[in-house]
Amino acid sequence: MLPWLDHRLWFPPTATALDEPNGLLAAGGDLSPERLLLAYRRGIFPWFDEDSPILWWSPAPRCVLLPESLHVSRSMAKQLRRAEYEVSVNRAFSQVIAACASTPREGQSGTWIQPSMIAAYQRLHELGWAHSVEVWHNQQLVGGLYGLAIGAAFFGESMFSHRSNASKTALIIWTRQLQQWGCQLIDCQMRTDHLLSLGAQQFSRREFECLLKDAINAHTNLTECIAQHRGLRLDQGGRQDAV
Repeated sequence: MLPWLDHRLWFPPTATALDEPNGLLAAGGDLSPERLLLAYRRGIFPWFDEDSPILWWSPAPRCVLLPESLHVSRSMAKQLRRAEYEVSVNRAFSQVIAACASTPREGQSGTWIQPSMIAAYQRLHELGWAHSVEVWHNQQLVGGLYGLAIGAAFFGESMFSHRSNASKTALIIWTRQLQQWGCQLIDCQMRTDHLLSLGAQQFSRREFECLLKDAINAHTNLTECIAQHRGLRLDQGGRQDAV
């Protein structure tokens, strides 16, 4: 039987996650900042729809992008050199998560980002844990992503694109910046062809949790790095400008 979480802050061992559906670990609990941070430190994340209780997942294999393994195709590198877009950090978190909520995940017909999820991650943003990367074209928001930073790990939650390669631009530029700050891994959660084309790899649960433990306990603190550069504007050449 699937474990049901109550008011206590705990999760069952990730090794007990189901094989089918892949990675389903527990149900119930809440989306408080304390529980969410505990979950991410354990490699667990919430994912549910409006007809379900809160569901917690630890899928295997796990899709991870190691910053040093980032792959940029020739065509994408050419587009970045044209500097068609402007990329910023934490300038429009609410807009980004709203846009992600209106964009179905690959292979899905509806959204999984419920109002309760939006409120929870907005709170994490206010507390300095959740961050957004925005892509602008002619001062219009056309793409972006959001996620959490803990230690030297960044947990990507969702991204959206309203123009060609806008979300890919966000991920590439953000990965390069995170690498400069000492990021050890970007958790992409679930495999997609889009992510694999950028150099993401799949790891067993054991391998992923070892990588995650090292990143969480690293001396690097991405949260502090991002806080020191709030409103950061990034260009495709890797330079930084305060906004």
